[in-house]
Amino acid sequence: MMWTAILLACVGCYVLKLAGLSLPERVLSHPTVERVADLIPVALLAALVAVQVFSDGTTLTLDARVLGLGFAVVALLLRMPFLVVVVGASVVAALARLV
Repeated sequence: MMWTAILLACVGCYVLKLAGLSLPERVLSHPTVERVADLIPVALLAALVAVQVFSDGTTLTLDARVLGLGFAVVALLLRMPFLVVVVGASVVAALARLV
């Protein structure tokens, strides 16, 4: 049963990729399509971050990860370098876990 699901997912991904490659250039160059294509990775990454920060298995959790995310948001708004954002968020989360 699991292998059937895996194979169906593989076929679905291949068909979706083939459909994207088969679209005419005029469809892909439409401003709305370009805008959506630019925003999809941002939305996916935001969803992944939300799941990793606010969940623990099947439960909603608020812990040190939220403080680390809060630091990262503030640091990004202040346009700090990416390395400072990542290291700072890690340090804030680690310190919060110590307390």
